[in-house]
Amino acid sequence: MTTEPQAAQPDRGHLLRVLGVTFGVAVVVGGVIGQGILRTPGVVAEGVQNPTIIIALWCVAGLVAWIDAMSTVELAASIRKTGGPYIFARRAFGSLTGLAVGVCDWLGNMGGIAFIAVVFGEYLHRLGVATNVPIGVLALLIVVVVGSVQWLGTKVGGRSQEIGSAVKAALFTVLIIGLFLAPRGAPVATEIAPATAAALTFGGIVMALRAISGTYYGWNSASYFCEEVVDPGRTIARATFSGIAVVTVIYVLANLAYLNVLTPAEMAGSNLVAADAAGRVFGDVAGPIVTAISLVSLVTIINAMVMVFPRVLFAMAREYQISALTRVAANGTPRLALIATVLAGGLLATIGVYETLLTFSTSLLALMSVLVNAAVIVLRVREPNLERPWKMPLYPLPAIIALAINTTLFVIFVVEDPLTAGKAFGMLAVLIGLTWLVIRGKRFQA
Repeated sequence: MTTEPQAAQPDRGHLLRVLGVTFGVAVVVGGVIGQGILRTPGVVAEGVQNPTIIIALWCVAGLVAWIDAMSTVELAASIRKTGGPYIFARRAFGSLTGLAVGVCDWLGNMGGIAFIAVVFGEYLHRLGVATNVPIGVLALLIVVVVGSVQWLGTKVGGRSQEIGSAVKAALFTVLIIGLFLAPRGAPVATEIAPATAAALTFGGIVMALRAISGTYYGWNSASYFCEEVVDPGRTIARATFSGIAVVTVIYVLANLAYLNVLTPAEMAGSNLVAADAAGRVFGDVAGPIVTAISLVSLVTIINAMVMVFPRVLFAMAREYQISALTRVAANGTPRLALIATVLAGGLLATIGVYETLLTFSTSLLALMSVLVNAAVIVLRVREPNLERPWKMPLYPLPAIIALAINTTLFVIFVVEDPLTAGKAFGMLAVLIGLTWLVIRGKRFQA
């Protein structure tokens, strides 16, 4: 049987309930929109060359994210504890499963922070900035800078995410309007012949959907702040669904803008569709424009992740009474958990191990999504009287649909690369075992 986590000691401060719907939308938009919408359309066009189908697939992926979000929103509104999927899995399946989800979520996303920070360094070099500084050092510095902002407190950290996401949305809007209105320039080169590009297969559609789905990851970011948002029973729902809607609209408009400038065959031959489309319209200044948009996108994603994942460490430490990581400053920041997150993400960026974690995390994070979908059904059966300020409509249909989709993705990831998946689960088992032994040893000494 699981027990409720102990509250942080009063003399150590506590999480502050100072975040609203605006922050929730900002952390979703800021945590989702990034390099994916600049690069992924090229991958999608390789599998599907029909413009109508391309746009339809981006809409379908947004709808799938919306349906998948219903499980998370109901759980977050009902349990109202900081920590995201870790909290949901612990409540539904017990401490050991919860620990597995928490370790997977935190460690996998440390690789994500490191990877994005390295890309940030690469883009700075592309602009000719700090070219004499190694990319690994630049990556570490951006993680430390973002961590320093979060050190200043929940209000400051939340406001920084709101501002960053607003700037990002504005930049994408300017790019989209420019691609729609500006006259076209010379055609871009493409490696794919028109005759080949016309083919449409089931495999191509599946490839396109998988690529698109990845660009929506991060839509659950608001659910990690249940103890810090005002009226979580309603705010998490408003923020999550509004955030997904904003992301979907930007994604669809961006693809319409790309297709207004490039043919699907030209998109399929591109490693960075946004740059090629902007190059046709804006000429030589296109590179700096897209690079600047990329830098803002990367910073807001790093900022969101550095704000989110100390909460996972905090939540796990609180259950297992690891007092150091449960200390919260008067401004609401779990500072030691923040330091651990910054150090892990920053150091991974300098030594390159993040690539292994990213490869390992694919199947693990897919399984984590399966457990969240299952958790909402388990708790409906086990705790029918639990207060649920927000209930998914047409229950249990949305949960079953999302469960089927995420299970399918999990199976595909494992089948496609069983060796990596096996290593991932082996590494996770070892980490969980070691963590469990440390916790048991600590309790025995106590």
